Amino acid sequence: MTGRALSRAALLTALAATALTGCSGAEPPGDAHGTASPSRAVWKPRPGLAWQWQLDGRVDASADVPVYDIDGFENSAADVARLHRAGRKVICYVNVGAWEDFRPDRDAFPRSVLGEPNGWSGERWLDIRQSSVLRPIMERRFDMCRDKGFDAVEPDLVEGYGNDTGFPLTARDQLKYNRMIADIAHERGLSVGLKNDLPQIPQLVRHFDFAVNEECAQYDECGELSPFIEAGKAVFHVEYKEPRSSFCAESRRLRLSSMRKEPALGVWRSPC
Repeated sequence: MTGRALSRAALLTALAATALTGCSGAEPPGDAHGTASPSRAVWKPRPGLAWQWQLDGRVDASADVPVYDIDGFENSAADVARLHRAGRKVICYVNVGAWEDFRPDRDAFPRSVLGEPNGWSGERWLDIRQSSVLRPIMERRFDMCRDKGFDAVEPDLVEGYGNDTGFPLTARDQLKYNRMIADIAHERGLSVGLKNDLPQIPQLVRHFDFAVNEECAQYDECGELSPFIEAGKAVFHVEYKEPRSSFCAESRRLRLSSMRKEPALGVWRSPC
């Protein structure tokens, strides 16, 4: 699922090796849900939007926030429609970097793309270099998100190059794959968020419509997300261990949409 504490040092090392160059319940003025572009009204969430992130089970719609990020497989079109009727925008969580043995499309992945376990039960890293194999699978997953009525996609595990995947992945491989993922979303009229992968933000910020981050405060990295904020794009941020008193003031200054969550990502949330 998520809550993965990936190696920041390894990511930076891999990037250098290839020589590649909101914490608030109050919403910003204007449209509380951001702006939209003409093609299928692609949603552009703005900095400062409050949000709920629930990946454990079917969504509980009790949080009074304008943005929900929920599991794309475990929630139905009716669940998304229910949130829309309440005025919410809805993000579709989909794993694009690891195979999961509990998903209905698990047999679509050939053994050749399955790598080492990633530390989460039933999951193995994917060989993202094999884009001709993975692209149609991810296209079908994003079709699911679109057909259920989601507004956006949160593609998870898009920084495998900094981990022991079983494949010699490079930062260049990751950039190519992440741009492909963004293209797949945009082709379907879905906005798309960059999940973690802080070292590649300068190369990817123009391809993604918002960011999702875990634990930037714990690792003193939140400032690295500023290119998204400067571009008028929301940064949806959570901490699992840090108390709110240690990160909320800085999150407000940076205009992040921050909250504390439990790693299981259930209903409970403690926003700044």
